[in-house]
Amino acid sequence: MAGAVDLAAVKARSEAAARAAEAPAPAAGQYVVDVTEASFQTEVLDRSFQLPVLLSLWSARSPASDQLNATLEQLTAQRPGALVLAKIEVDANMGIAQALQLRGVPAVFAVIGGQLVPGFEGALPEAQLREFVDAVLQAGREAGLSGGAEPSAEEDAGEPRAPEDPRFDAAESALADGNYALAAERFQAILDAEPANAQAALALRQVSLLSRVAELDPAAATQAATDDVPGQLGAADLEMAGGDAEAALNRLLGLLVRVSGDDRDQVRLRLVEYFDLLGPEDPLVPPARRQMARALF
Repeated sequence: MAGAVDLAAVKARSEAAARAAEAPAPAAGQYVVDVTEASFQTEVLDRSFQLPVLLSLWSARSPASDQLNATLEQLTAQRPGALVLAKIEVDANMGIAQALQLRGVPAVFAVIGGQLVPGFEGALPEAQLREFVDAVLQAGREAGLSGGAEPSAEEDAGEPRAPEDPRFDAAESALADGNYALAAERFQAILDAEPANAQAALALRQVSLLSRVAELDPAAATQAATDDVPGQLGAADLEMAGGDAEAALNRLLGLLVRVSGDDRDQVRLRLVEYFDLLGPEDPLVPPARRQMARALF
């Protein structure tokens, strides 16, 4: 394929970047494409300087390929304009498979700014696929790709609430009284009525953290053994609630590589909760997301 997938070639990347600057962005509804060796340069390398590109390498011989592609297409559709899904049928495009040193299918990689991002082989549960896609989008934002931009909190929530909103006043009053169950109930009621209300969603996560911390024995949590998952989660909650987010993240990232199965899923979900609490603009979040992705995949 004469270097069409030579991701390490600096000259090829610079030329691709120049072409991408002149090329139009994908039209609405054209974020899932079937790619061949002939179109790889344009649809993957060049496009990766505009948007993060997911590579799904599949085969009709692999029963898992259809389900994986269907899930990736769904996740792509849920993030319109944020990334491109490039599907490559390996039996008809062996040059690409060889260039990527593919060992099996299905397999998923990403390309950002002409650089290959390691992915995974085989099928994954939807929750883990979602985490991988979100990590790719975060990497795209860090690389300055416009497609990686997230809507602002106000755009995500619709009209910002007025300060005198009595529903928030009632929920915050319960929180000030230490009645976490009632505060959670009232913030949840706002979310039930307005599912896109980002302020209520954030407040509910904060209440959940404070409620867990209120039930902890601080001495026991801070002295928990390294393989005591509930104890380590509690110690991380104490650090997070106390304002030491870096220590909380580092504790759970270290724990993530030592556990498996349901324990690993508990740690992953708590990390995701912390990421949501901190917000995507917090400088601690991007490197922690990358480290979590490496541990999971």
